[in-house]
Amino acid sequence: MASEPLSPAETRRYARQLVLKGFGGSGQQALKAARVLVVGAGGLGSPVIAYLAGAGVGRLGIADPDSVSLSNLARQVIHTNAGIGQSKAASAGHFAQALNPEVRLALHDAAVTADNAARLMADYDLVIDGTDNLVTRRAVAAAAAGLGLPLVSGAVSMFDGQVTVFAPGGPSFSALYPDSASDADLPSCEATGIVGPLTGVIGTLMAMEAIKLITGIGEPLIGRVLTYDSQGARFAEFAF
Repeated sequence: MASEPLSPAETRRYARQLVLKGFGGSGQQALKAARVLVVGAGGLGSPVIAYLAGAGVGRLGIADPDSVSLSNLARQVIHTNAGIGQSKAASAGHFAQALNPEVRLALHDAAVTADNAARLMADYDLVIDGTDNLVTRRAVAAAAAGLGLPLVSGAVSMFDGQVTVFAPGGPSFSALYPDSASDADLPSCEATGIVGPLTGVIGTLMAMEAIKLITGIGEPLIGRVLTYDSQGARFAEFAF
């Protein structure tokens, strides 16, 4: 099927990407045709949603069962004080639509579980997981693997974060997170805290990985984990 041409307004909107060597019109057309599901509209999902909407992803799904609270606003920057009490999916959708009305939105005001993950994800080409618990992350990873979809995954805690990509033919989620690991073994954000800009760093890296996967540019983090120590201002990488 032929790609839908960019409108004059889209050409102006994406001008800096269209002149980018190695990206150009074909990269922008790939973004316009892409269908991306972001699971979690919180600290990591906020920059992912902002940058993918801004970049021109054609269809952006947002899944989150929670509502906006005051304690979210220091790091979940697409939400506002006026949106406290509103569904996070709806709040994120308002932000994305205001930023770029060219993007088609699908809002899922529900938790992603082992029972519904495959059904929710079946209409997408790429999944991005910004959730904060292993139960949901395992359900998302299993469904993505079953559907043959690439999955961009990020995690943050206190001052540190990491991002990786699980893709067909690459190492599985269990290669990095053993089945024996549980949420009881991991510190919660509520208990240990988190510095807001850290989620921006990791979430933005996740958005970049998504754009690389969609457009075919660069080398995605498949089988590699990129880590960030914000206190030491150091990035590192390891393979798995």
